[in-house]
Amino acid sequence: MKNDTSMPSTALSALASLVSDKTQTDGDYSTPIPELMLYRRGAVTDPMPCIYGLGLGLAVQGGKRVTLGDEIFDYGPGQSLLNSVDLPVVSYVTKATIEEPYLGLRLALDAKIIAQIAAEMDFSSRIKTVSTRAMSVVQLDEGLLDAISRLVRLLNEPDLIPLIAPLIQQEIVVRLLNGEHGPALRYLVASGSPSQQIAKVLTWLKLHYTESVSMDDLALKAHMSPSTFRQHFRAVTGMSPLQYLKNLRLQDARQWMLNEDMDASSAAVRVGYESASQFSREYTRLFGAPPLRDIKRMRVLP
Repeated sequence: MKNDTSMPSTALSALASLVSDKTQTDGDYSTPIPELMLYRRGAVTDPMPCIYGLGLGLAVQGGKRVTLGDEIFDYGPGQSLLNSVDLPVVSYVTKATIEEPYLGLRLALDAKIIAQIAAEMDFSSRIKTVSTRAMSVVQLDEGLLDAISRLVRLLNEPDLIPLIAPLIQQEIVVRLLNGEHGPALRYLVASGSPSQQIAKVLTWLKLHYTESVSMDDLALKAHMSPSTFRQHFRAVTGMSPLQYLKNLRLQDARQWMLNEDMDASSAAVRVGYESASQFSREYTRLFGAPPLRDIKRMRVLP
């Protein structure tokens, strides 16, 4: 999935300078604005399975690829990637050098705020048939680029962040709803839409994925037949309910082993696996190495 990457060069260069100033070396940078993360990479990276929560990602310099199931999303300078529900993806930087590193940012969004603002907006047209996929890449318009730049620039005025950051974040949501991302985002929060029902199930799964889960019970929660539920679930997430559940469990197990020094067998039980051998097979399939080897590899990454 590729888009035109033309963009007002002056505005984008200015934003790149702002991000570069805040990210002097390779890494992921949290900021005084809790929802805002900044990223820098001086070289292309290996594919990394991870969970993307509801949020907006932006490539400021360089290039990045995100795969969702069998679908590929490439984005470069001035392009934004929006995902409207929690999604297990594989992410990696595809264009970066020491001289011209990959620079990016991600802004977490709040579903309740999106729904509230959408309810207050007077859209000129009703939602027509749109892609129900909960991930999309579009070119930033000048207004949205300006709002994001002002949010990043606000990091230089920490005393003003509590008062001004929420206002700029609301503006960003308004511009997202009113721009190219808008139809899919509005469809997600539209009361009673299939996408909203799937989003509710995903929220429930995020809290209960360590439990024994019946696909038929999930279909009931979505008020759909099992076959219709599977169809809509795949349309939104790009994968089956079972694949999604496995990804949640394996991602969480990886964090327990990486951050809490938990052994693989204990982590498997912790996230709901009854068979250690099945856990090891599925872990290796997702992360490309058995648990012990993968965790050792993760600990030596910069």
